[in-house]
Amino acid sequence: MRPLEKYLTKAGFEVHNLRYASTEKSPEGLVEDLSDQVAACCEDASALHFVGHSLGGILIRAYLAKHPSEKAGRVVMIAPPNQGSELVDVLGDSTLFRWALGPTGQQLGTEPESLPNRLPPPTVEIGVIAGTGTVSPLASAIIPGEDDGKVAVARTKLEGMTDYLLVPNSHTFIMRSKKVGAQVVRFLRTGRFLHEVPE
Repeated sequence: MRPLEKYLTKAGFEVHNLRYASTEKSPEGLVEDLSDQVAACCEDASALHFVGHSLGGILIRAYLAKHPSEKAGRVVMIAPPNQGSELVDVLGDSTLFRWALGPTGQQLGTEPESLPNRLPPPTVEIGVIAGTGTVSPLASAIIPGEDDGKVAVARTKLEGMTDYLLVPNSHTFIMRSKKVGAQVVRFLRTGRFLHEVPE
């Protein structure tokens, strides 16, 4: 996320790049860690915007559901498994998967009781950016329809989202794109992405 952090800082935002032990803790533990960090860095902020990639977007939803705040501004979710991922359905019980993604990653499946599917709808403005540039043919063979190599495009969508944008990037590198950075800035400032004007 550091390239995006630098891009947002250059655009005039005060940026705090929060870290969390994604492979070690439960969703509840991760949300509390984020809560502590937000309280430490941003107690005096007049408005708080959030930007998250993949699981980060889901944790933002979980954080805002548990800690609603009048300071909460806009949210940009980049390549989020808002309705889970078929990769977790198929590979979630494997030893390698459990080691790589930890207890929270195992809760990102598509079943109704999965972490993203049991979170409430948003009460803030949310923009979702999804990628279509998979570089993982094996993963894409598991995922139905268009995907970014980890998440189906259809499963990035969120009921109640304010705006939605597709970009030709893969899941792993989408947040490094300068064009994605520009779209994040635009949404944080205006509540909308810049969509191409039809010819």
